[in-house]
Formats: sequence, C-alpha cells, structure tokens
Amino acid sequence: MKTVIVYYSKHHGNTKKLLDAISKTEDVDLLNVIGNTSADLSAYDRIGFASGIYYGSFAKQIISFAEDHLPKNKSVFYIYTHGAPRGDFLKGMRNIVDRKHCKELGEYRCQGYDTFGPFKLVGGIAKGHPTDEEIAAAVTFYRKLGE
Repeated sequence: MKTVIVYYSKHHGNTKKLLDAISKTEDVDLLNVIGNTSADLSAYDRIGFASGIYYGSFAKQIISFAEDHLPKNKSVFYIYTHGAPRGDFLKGMRNIVDRKHCKELGEYRCQGYDTFGPFKLVGGIAKGHPTDEEIAAAVTFYRKLGE
C-alpha cells in the first residue's frame, strides 16, 4: 500500500522525530509542506497528516495543504505532537477530510516539548517529549494501520 505522510514540524522537530523513526523501518514517503505547493497525492492509497499543535490546531500550513491537495475518497490518518495535555486538536482537519469523503484510519498523538506562544515565558512545557517510548509507539501505530 503506497503511503505518504504530509508534515509540518518547525520549532523543536518533535513531530519529525516520530516520522523519522517510522521512515527508517517502513516504506513511506515523507512530504514537508514547506516548499511543496503543487504536490499530487492521487497515486497514494493512504495519506497521513502530521503536525505539531499550534493554538489548539494543526499548523495552518497543513490545513491549507489538505484543503488544496487531498484527493477525494482516500484513507487518512493523523500523527501529532502537542504541549497542552487536552484539546480537540483535529477539528479543522476532520472538516476537510469529511468534505472530501475520506476514511479516517486513526490517530497517534503524544506530548512534545513546547515553547510556542505563552509557554516560552515559563521555559516551555512537556520537556523531554517525545520520549523514546512515545517514538516507538508511533512506529507501532503506523504498522498497525495495515492490519
């Protein structure tokens, strides 16, 4: 099954750490949204969207990319890192996925070191995340998508 993970990982590389671990052992293409404004995802069977969480949502670059480039009727999954422990982080993404009649396969989330916005004033939150265990769990999540 041909899979791509479209990602945005900027500040501390938390999300990219998860994706690098997945791509080391699995046959998956990684597509950074920065600099990829004309990507064609139609050849992929599964499309993952991965991002850090910014003010309670996926990065606006991912949301915009999904709006413009997600083909209809695809299988979709999510991988994300977040500083805040709670929130409905997928709302914006799910609206797009629903409109495009895509099937959600699942989500993997874990905390990531966060110094974005007001967290910078206190030295950040979720220090030490993602842990080695959280990174390994992301790989396990990805492998189970094919079951």
